[in-house]
Amino acid sequence: MTFYGYKRPDGRVGVRNHVLILPASVCASDTTRIIAQQVTGAVTFNNQQGCSQVAPDQQLTMDVMAGYAANPNVYGTVVVSLGCENCQMDLVVKAIEERTNKPLKQVIIQEAGGTLKAVDMAVRYAKEMVEEASLLQKEEFPMSELIIGTECGGSDPTSGLAANPLIGQLSDLIVKEGGTSILSETTEFIGAEHLLARRAINKEVHDRIFEIVHRYEDSLRLVGEEVREGNPSPGNKAGGLTCLEEKSLGCIHKGGHSPIMAVYDYAKQVEAKQGLVIMDTPGNDPSSVAAMVAGGAQIVVFSTGRGTPFSAPAPTLKISTNTPLAQKKSGWIDFNTGVIADGEKTIDEAAKDLLDLVIRVASGEQTKAEKHGFREISIFKDGVVL
Repeated sequence: MTFYGYKRPDGRVGVRNHVLILPASVCASDTTRIIAQQVTGAVTFNNQQGCSQVAPDQQLTMDVMAGYAANPNVYGTVVVSLGCENCQMDLVVKAIEERTNKPLKQVIIQEAGGTLKAVDMAVRYAKEMVEEASLLQKEEFPMSELIIGTECGGSDPTSGLAANPLIGQLSDLIVKEGGTSILSETTEFIGAEHLLARRAINKEVHDRIFEIVHRYEDSLRLVGEEVREGNPSPGNKAGGLTCLEEKSLGCIHKGGHSPIMAVYDYAKQVEAKQGLVIMDTPGNDPSSVAAMVAGGAQIVVFSTGRGTPFSAPAPTLKISTNTPLAQKKSGWIDFNTGVIADGEKTIDEAAKDLLDLVIRVASGEQTKAEKHGFREISIFKDGVVL
């Protein structure tokens, strides 16, 4: 099995060919939005962090920014900073260069002489990069070059019965082809972590699975919260889920049946051709998906029982768990797993169809969210704002 993508100088393969306008902090986010609007082929996102953060949270922000610039869907990056934020330009550039050797330009708004001059400079850099990127030709690559992120949000009982098992089967198929699949959402392992640990490739991975779950629970207790009491969410309950364990048992189906080869910290670089791995993320969808894309995922497969327009700054395939959702919110949904629950197709037949769709999207077909311009992230933080 193969797809058509773009070879990067760092050896990885992209399924899109964007120029990223990267805001180094919240103070630069409006400016990057203005820049991206003026350059066809440029993308950006709203960074709500980057300043007034405690050191561990600032590192998480740096990891996400560096990871987005390094993501193989990006040809090159124009970093834009205000100039006085904690995530100083030299720190951001260093973090990016530690991950990739792709084209990189920088604009500091205060040094450029204000917003208008900074926009003019960045637009010029971005247009030059877009022109360079347009000269690249797609090449054929094996599926082993793909890293997919898996996510579920707005879950209902059919998430665990149809959509997530289907994503798990997709994950197994990609792993069988030599690719990589990321299972995330640590809070939604709780109550089912022992089932995942049994599949660990070795004792180190086994222990890490328990470690990230217990660390999450302990950190919430420090602020007087019990995650087992605060989950499921109101939307999950309205959809029919009764407890966190029920939600977790459905969530972990996204990992299929492959052995778990590694556990990665939030937004760290994931190695390609590794099989099934776990990334330690919160259950919050924008925060979780942001980490997987920063880790190198070129495509995200996202199941939902309640429906959401959310999409990461990477192709995000929205998988409905039931047919009524797919019919009512067709503008959001790329694939309907209701065909399994309705008895129209077996899970094996649906998995083949979903894999075919993933290959088409990897080769350039746009998702519904891409067509509508949805592109959101939220960067996880563990501490207070200074």
